[in-house]
Amino acid sequence: MTGFFVFWEAIVILLFTDFGSSDIYVGQVKAKLTSLVPTACVIDLLHDVPNFDACAGAYLLAALHESLPLNSVTMAVVDPGVGSARQPVVVEADGRWYVGPDNGLLSVVAGRAETARVWRINWLNPHVSDSFHGRDIFAPVAAMLERQEWSPEVLNPIECLDVILDTHGVEKVIYIDHYGNAMTGISGKNINDAAVLNLEDQSFRYARVFSEVPAGDAFWYRNSIGLVEIAMNCRSAARALNITVGDAVRWS
Repeated sequence: MTGFFVFWEAIVILLFTDFGSSDIYVGQVKAKLTSLVPTACVIDLLHDVPNFDACAGAYLLAALHESLPLNSVTMAVVDPGVGSARQPVVVEADGRWYVGPDNGLLSVVAGRAETARVWRINWLNPHVSDSFHGRDIFAPVAAMLERQEWSPEVLNPIECLDVILDTHGVEKVIYIDHYGNAMTGISGKNINDAAVLNLEDQSFRYARVFSEVPAGDAFWYRNSIGLVEIAMNCRSAARALNITVGDAVRWS
């Protein structure tokens, strides 16, 4: 493989997008990846990131980061600026690789990592669509990484990303799962159990797990990926309490 760099034995390609689980877009990306790397193991990490919300996606992705396999490649696409001047990039963060737009989506993963490197993607697909870089740019570059190779012309090392979000978190709801649990962008690591979480005129006290409160009661807890989450036992907190993505929360 003269002219190529070889780095590792890649494990999987993971997909993290706002493409939706029932639309045509995920299938096209998988078809492209399969055509380029027939032996690749492609895993759907999430396809229902809040639409167009790179900020919410950034904190969700960062919360998932440590659970991802070392040497894995994640194609992360929440890209309302597709076709604009925003740049396509690759980030290596603590031995895990990410391909996506430079719009803040990869910045929290990069900023929290002990070691991180960033490249701008120079590779141009002659058949690229103006509006589907996930299929036409990010998937092929993810395949190059999974194949353990890229040519020096594909990636250009850069000092840092153009768009950088606060790595400390964000005090708002960033995701609502199908149970109606409302994840916030707050890490639960250093939050005291006595703290009260507030959303508008509603207050929530801590419980370790659902079964510690009566059915129908609301509470906050540290979820399985380390984020502070508002939930109700055996009921949808989002529906019952009218919670939506973007709602601000605060501590008291």
